[in-house]
Amino acid sequence: MRMLMAVTLLAVVPFAAFAREAPPAADDPVLEERLMVLAGELRCLVCQNQTLAESQAELAVDLRNEIREQMRRGASDQDVIDYLVARYGDFVLYRPPLKATTLLLWSGPAILLLIGIVILTRSLTRRVHTVEAPLAEAARARAQELLGADGGAERS
Repeated sequence: MRMLMAVTLLAVVPFAAFAREAPPAADDPVLEERLMVLAGELRCLVCQNQTLAESQAELAVDLRNEIREQMRRGASDQDVIDYLVARYGDFVLYRPPLKATTLLLWSGPAILLLIGIVILTRSLTRRVHTVEAPLAEAARARAQELLGADGGAERS
């Protein structure tokens, strides 16, 4: 029984690393819901692959607090987005708009895919068209000489 308890305790210990302090309860649950929906559309500037709602980076927490304060003062979602874009650029948007400054961002994956296809096609074409050159008679004679009269067959 003690062994089972010890094994169970050891199995649970790694999960303690994921524990963190719970955020304080919201004074206004409607405002918190609005904040999390909006933060789900914004990129964490530290993590870059997480939304502002998902990230626990200090900057993300600060930005959520800033958004919360703006919302309490009556700012609309678009006002908050405009403020963050003016301060951090289109990068803060998880889905940046298609315009001249973000064209490379939107077309980049397609361009890289096309480059990869061209490189793959060229490589495969070169392999198909590569033909072994026949040995010159002198090279063939030298090979026979090195292999011996029997063509390299093992002797019993």
